Amino acid sequence: MRCRPIVAIDGPSGAGKTTAARRLAQRASLTRLDTGAMYRACALAARRAGVSWSDGPGLGRLCASLAIAFRGAGDAMRITLSGEDVSDLIRCPEMDAGSSEVSVHPAVREAMVALQRKMGEEGGVVLEGRDTGTVVFPDAEVKFFLDGCVAVRAQRRWQERPGPEGTTFEDILREVLRRDVRDSTREHSPLRIAEDAVYIDSTVLSVDEVVEVMMRRIPSPAGRSGQGETT
Repeated sequence: MRCRPIVAIDGPSGAGKTTAARRLAQRASLTRLDTGAMYRACALAARRAGVSWSDGPGLGRLCASLAIAFRGAGDAMRITLSGEDVSDLIRCPEMDAGSSEVSVHPAVREAMVALQRKMGEEGGVVLEGRDTGTVVFPDAEVKFFLDGCVAVRAQRRWQERPGPEGTTFEDILREVLRRDVRDSTREHSPLRIAEDAVYIDSTVLSVDEVVEVMMRRIPSPAGRSGQGETT
C-alpha cells in the first residue's frame, strides 16, 4: 500500500494533459513525470544517432543505452538526455511526430515503461501519456482519461506550437488525426481508456476546471477517494 498515490492521466494529443498534470502536481504536492517527453527524447536521440524511427531493433538497442532523467520541480522541471538538458529541443512538431513513431515499437516501450515504473513506484507522482493507466501503472490509485473534440485539440496544438512558417490549421488538424489513428491502432500498448478511469471531456472546460475535477478524485490524507464520475 503506497503512502501517496500514483495519478495517471491518459488521452490523445492536444487534450491538455501536460498543462493539467503540471497544475495538478502543484495543487496536490505531487511530482510530475512527463512520459511523453521521454519518447520525444528517444526520437531526438535516434535522429542524432542516425537511427530511423521505423527501425525497431535499432531503436531497441539505442534505448538500452539512453540515460534519461528529470531534474527540478514544478514549472522548473527539465528533462535531460545523457546529462544534456533537451527540454526545449524536444518541443517541436518534428519531435511530436517522432515520439509517436518511435513509441509503436515494443522494444522502445518496454525500455521506457521500465524506467517510468522505476521513477514512480514509490507513489506521490502524476504521470501523463498514452498508456500510463493501462500499461505503466495499471494499479494506479487514480486514473483519468482526458479527451476533447479533435478540432479543439488541433487548435490548442496550433497555438502552442504553430510549426514552420506557412503551416496552416488544416495541416495541424491532419497531423492530430493521423496521430490519433496511429496511437489508437498500434499493436503494442494502444491508446485506450482504462476501465476504472475517470473520463473528462475538456472541449469546453478551462484548465482550472479540469484540475478542479481531478482534485476531487485525489485521495485525502485519510484515504478518501471519489473515483467513478464521468465529466
